[in-house]
Amino acid sequence: MKKLLFILSSILLCTTTNGQQTGTLLYNWQDNTLVASTAHNNTYNECWGVVVNDREIAIIGSTAGTHFFDVTDPTNSSEVAFVAGAYTGTGVVHRDYHDFEGYLYAVCDEGSTSTLQIIDISNLPDSINTVYDSNALLTKSHNIYIDTTSAKMYSCGTNGTMQVYSLNSPQNPILIYSYNTYVHDAYIIDDIAYLNCGGNGLIIEDFTMVDTIGDQPTQLVASYTSYPDFGYNHSGWLNENKTIYAMFDENHGYDVKLLDVSDLNNISVLSIFNSGVDPQSMAHNGIIKGDLLFISYYHDGLRVFDISDPYNPIQNWQYDTYSSTNYAGYKGAWGVYPNLPSGNIIVSDMQTGLYIIDVTSGTT
Repeated sequence: MKKLLFILSSILLCTTTNGQQTGTLLYNWQDNTLVASTAHNNTYNECWGVVVNDREIAIIGSTAGTHFFDVTDPTNSSEVAFVAGAYTGTGVVHRDYHDFEGYLYAVCDEGSTSTLQIIDISNLPDSINTVYDSNALLTKSHNIYIDTTSAKMYSCGTNGTMQVYSLNSPQNPILIYSYNTYVHDAYIIDDIAYLNCGGNGLIIEDFTMVDTIGDQPTQLVASYTSYPDFGYNHSGWLNENKTIYAMFDENHGYDVKLLDVSDLNNISVLSIFNSGVDPQSMAHNGIIKGDLLFISYYHDGLRVFDISDPYNPIQNWQYDTYSSTNYAGYKGAWGVYPNLPSGNIIVSDMQTGLYIIDVTSGTT
C-alpha cells in the first residue's frame, strides 16, 4: 500500500531490469592475516582513488590502517604503501578518506587514540610520507568531505558535531566552525553543503561566509524529511549540473531516491528505486559520474544505474562482491570510487576486500 500511494502521488518507483550486465573482475585483494571488527565482522571499510605521477592508485581502509595499491595495470596490481592507523585492531569499523593538493586525509570513527592523519602522496607509487598524525584537532570522525573549490574540510560525527577546517595550508588545518547538529555524511561544492543528518533528514547550508571563528552559515533547507522511505538519512551525491541529488537512507529494504534540487525552495522526488535483489537489500554509498550512479549496495555488491532519465533509472551493471544471501546486519560492499581515468571501478567490501571492476565489458 505504501508503494502504491507513492506511485499515485506521481513518484515513479523503478526496480531493476533483466538486461543488466555483470562487470568483469580485474583484481581482488584480501589479507587473511588482518583481524575483523567485533561489531560487524568487517576487516575492510572505505575506498578512495587518486592519480599520482600518471599512475592510478586505489586506497582501502582496514582494521590495521590504510593500504595503497598501484592499479594502473589492474591485472598486475600490487600494494605499494601502507600507513598504520593510530588505533588498530578489532575495535575498528570505520575509516574514511579524501584527498586535496597532493595529500590524503584519513580518519577513524573508533578508539580513544585515533587521530587525523595527513599523508603526502605526491611520490606514489614509490613512497609516501605522513606529515601530520595528531588528535589535537579531532580524535574520532565518521566521515570527511573536502570542498576542493573552497579549501575546506568537513568532519562529520566529531564529538556530536560537524567541524569545518580551513585547508589554505593543507598540512595545517585550522578549525573555523563547529556545526552543533549531528551530521552523518556530507557532500559540499562551492560552499553549499548537503548534510545527511540521520533522523533529521537532509539539511542544506551555505558556508560561503564561514572563513574564521565566529562566522555563521546560512540555512537554505531545514530538515527535509517529507520523502518516500524516509529513514536514517545516511549519504548522498550531487550530479555535475547541480540539479540531481541521489540520496541513500541506511535502512534494510528502503529505496534510493533521486531528488530534483535545481530549486532548493521546491525540492521534489523524481524517482525511487532499488537493486531488485531482495526485500531487505540496502544501499550504502553512491557516487554520480555523468549519467551513471554507482552504488556500493552492501549485500548486493556494486550496482550501476543509468539516470539519464531521472524519472526512470535503469540498472545496467552489477558485480556481487558478497555471496551470502543472509541480509541480516551490515555486510558486503561498503565503498565505491568510479573516477579513475581508465574507467575502472574501485569497490571495497567489508569482508572480501578490494576490487577493481571493469563495467565496459561483461556478461548479461
